[in-house]
Amino acid sequence: MTITHRDGADPRDATHRRHTAKWVAGVTLVVGAALVALLATRPPQTATEVDTPLVGQTAPSITGPTLGGGSFDLSAWRGRWVIVNFFASWCPPCQQEQPELVAFAYAHRSPEAAALVGVVFDDSASTARSFMRSTGATWPAVIDGGGQIALDYGVRGPPETFIVSPDGTVVAHFDGPMTNASLDYWLSRAQGSRR
Repeated sequence: MTITHRDGADPRDATHRRHTAKWVAGVTLVVGAALVALLATRPPQTATEVDTPLVGQTAPSITGPTLGGGSFDLSAWRGRWVIVNFFASWCPPCQQEQPELVAFAYAHRSPEAAALVGVVFDDSASTARSFMRSTGATWPAVIDGGGQIALDYGVRGPPETFIVSPDGTVVAHFDGPMTNASLDYWLSRAQGSRR
């Protein structure tokens, strides 16, 4: 004998729908948890060396106001190795990279050591300034309001990093977040090849 409601519906249908809904919710939860675990355990993105027509050429000019209120001119740093880093506060790989750059800058703080300069990429000065302050960054960061510096360097998106030799020549270009160790490695390699 089948029991039916006044509207003619079988109560077993309602029970079946509840069980199906619970099963679907459970599967969705398991798949979601697996995806979160996969993303959380994935190794962080790292920089790769990329070809650019700039390697072997004189570095394009970098001049302009800095986030700190001063002005910057790359040519004034001739005679010194310079790391040029294009960044934005909204960029997750830049956020990942920033503590590594802080460590690099701290380790290379003597006047004769390699210098670091940031170039703000498609970001407001106030947001980039807050980002730099919050991470303890002390190197100059040039405001590239019109994006001309990024165009001159062929930058498509942050973070991108260039190593410039003491004579002003671009010797390497990297796409993605750098680490303190990778900067030291590539800088040492560039210095060895220029002797």
